[in-house]
Amino acid sequence: MAGLLDKRLWIVSGKGGVGKSTVAAALALASARAGRKTLVCEVNTQERVSRFLERPPAGPEVTLLEDNLWAVDVRPQEAMREYGLMVLRFETLYKTVFENRLVRYFLRFIPSLQELVLLGKIMYHLQETGPDGRPRFDTIVMDAPATGHAISFLSVPQVLVQTVPPGPMSREALKMRDLLVDPAITAAVLVSLPEEMPVNEALELHAALRDKVNIRTHAAVLNQSFPERFTEADLEALAGHPELHHVAKAHHDRAAQAVLAGTKLERNLHAPVFTVPRLFTPEFGRDAIEQVMGHLEPLVTGEM
Repeated sequence: MAGLLDKRLWIVSGKGGVGKSTVAAALALASARAGRKTLVCEVNTQERVSRFLERPPAGPEVTLLEDNLWAVDVRPQEAMREYGLMVLRFETLYKTVFENRLVRYFLRFIPSLQELVLLGKIMYHLQETGPDGRPRFDTIVMDAPATGHAISFLSVPQVLVQTVPPGPMSREALKMRDLLVDPAITAAVLVSLPEEMPVNEALELHAALRDKVNIRTHAAVLNQSFPERFTEADLEALAGHPELHHVAKAHHDRAAQAVLAGTKLERNLHAPVFTVPRLFTPEFGRDAIEQVMGHLEPLVTGEM
């Protein structure tokens, strides 16, 4: 299969709590290690990525974390200002319109405006160029919202194209939609745990991305999987040791559950599934992300 390095926008999503920020951090690190200028965008979150990489919080400004790797926390207020300046062009006009308290109060009630400016900032960085005219960033990794919110978030450009009269906002929405649905640019990576509910949500997200947003699922990541360590013969050999047998049987069952979950994902997504084993570590930091990255490098490079 083609690796993610063939794409420029990597959208990472899944049910809340499955480790999508972990996967986003590992993928971003792998992209940077491949020599690509990489920006990881967290959408109005607690900035887990910089914390996982043991770096200071990036905040709303694009911040260099290490060689080839930048991060930004895309927040509504700062994104609103940047979007307003991009569309209105003039700082004084922006302040007159967007920083008027009464106007800002009513802006809160415009459907999808917050999602539009958040997504608009990410798409701006996707198209941003340097003085030489080349893209400022080779890879944008979007740590997208969790399943349900992800669909509404990524659907905003299409909704606006269909509902907003011709003008600056509709043109921006059309440009964003075209970038999102272009399979040569954008790839979705769905993250799940080897459990029934996260797997089902990943399948629902895949179907919604395909049918409502027209974004293709590139691959799935089955996070925190238990590898097979005990055979049936091992379990039989431990029959005379109840405590050891109980531990081995529990591990064996979790490993079997991971196999079933991976099979279900592959059959329904028609996309490869990459497994990340459960890591037993007292502190989840840089070393853990490096380990996760090692398991996901084939997804990035395409070398199986």
